[in-house]
Amino acid sequence: MKKLKIYLDTSVINFLFADDVPEFQKITEDFFENYVKKGKYLVYVSDVVIAEIEKTKYGDKKKLLLEVIEKYSLRVLILDETSDALANVYLREKIIPPKKLEDAQHIAIATCNQMDILLSWNFKHLSNIQKQIGVKIVNEKEGYFYPLILTNPMEVVYENE
Repeated sequence: MKKLKIYLDTSVINFLFADDVPEFQKITEDFFENYVKKGKYLVYVSDVVIAEIEKTKYGDKKKLLLEVIEKYSLRVLILDETSDALANVYLREKIIPPKKLEDAQHIAIATCNQMDILLSWNFKHLSNIQKQIGVKIVNEKEGYFYPLILTNPMEVVYENE
């Protein structure tokens, strides 16, 4: 069986350091240590994730977040004209709110690069069934038929148990 290609939005990396939600932090740590580190999945981020991390106000935290990408050898995808155009369709079709351009870009990058899963702790704009349905409809209208699953780390950590 082929390895699943998983795209991580910024929230997944952030939750490695989310002391205020220890249950989600533990699941995220488990995902990185027992799945990413051991190569069970092909794991990607994008230049959009890096740009979001660069906006972090606290230098120490920014450094820790950027080190995660290097430590786990995460592959970096680039927002190109095609994925940027698709992101704007998600906004225009109101799948993603206009003020959440980066969320739309995450989905578009994952779609254009035929990721199997977009992993996020953002239940409001990314990891929910209504968004997945809306994205699927838009993607098919735009000619993208590769199925993209929008989910959270719990779904991939516990799948083998």
